[in-house]
Amino acid sequence: MNLHERIENYWTLSAERFSEGIRKELASPTKDAWMEIIRENAPAGSGLRALDIGTGPGFFVLLLSALGHQVTAIDCSNGMLEEAKTNMAKAGFRGDFFNMNGQQLDFSDAYFDLIVCRNLVWTLQDPAGAYREWRRVLKPGGRLLVFDANWHLHLFDQEMRKQHEANRKRARELGIPDPADKADMNESNDIARKLFLSDKMRPQWDAAALLNCGFDKIVVARDITDRVWSPEQKILYRSTPLFMARAEKS
Repeated sequence: MNLHERIENYWTLSAERFSEGIRKELASPTKDAWMEIIRENAPAGSGLRALDIGTGPGFFVLLLSALGHQVTAIDCSNGMLEEAKTNMAKAGFRGDFFNMNGQQLDFSDAYFDLIVCRNLVWTLQDPAGAYREWRRVLKPGGRLLVFDANWHLHLFDQEMRKQHEANRKRARELGIPDPADKADMNESNDIARKLFLSDKMRPQWDAAALLNCGFDKIVVARDITDRVWSPEQKILYRSTPLFMARAEKS
């Protein structure tokens, strides 16, 4: 099984667990915070043609639909796509869903107004190539919103490892559930060690890569956790704050 197949298999086996997580997120105050971030950073206008890359169980397509946009979602996992379709149907929304490699998009040039992705870029074997591909399918004036973190830097950096272990210990002491306890962490960590971005410092790497790919007007927010994470998440993931990188195509 090659690395892409292992990633696809891992996410398919995790689909139900992740779907449960986004349903909780949608029922929490962070839903409104995420919608506000999208409104602040998306191109102006309603009814945007929006693409969610690595949609998982469909968190962003649900938010984008609620904001009145036309949504398309892709993922490499059929299990994740089925969860996303179910969650969309339950909410009364419609969208287009495709099993597709996020690094090789089957869309024409200048097709979308907005691209979003969360916790996806770290899984890519060629993230710089993906950024070039994503720019290709954006219209002039279109924007890319990337939300991610240094999820696996602790596998390569001793100080980060200490912080990571301290966070998990503190969470256990407070009775905070750790999603990693339900995951196959041996497989997850083995995959992460083979991925290009796991040992890179981000979002610094992303800002440079986006510029090199031809994007303009790069805006980086190094830590948006106060806006979108629960108190429990802030404890569990304190050493890996969520960042946002916004890039515009001229």
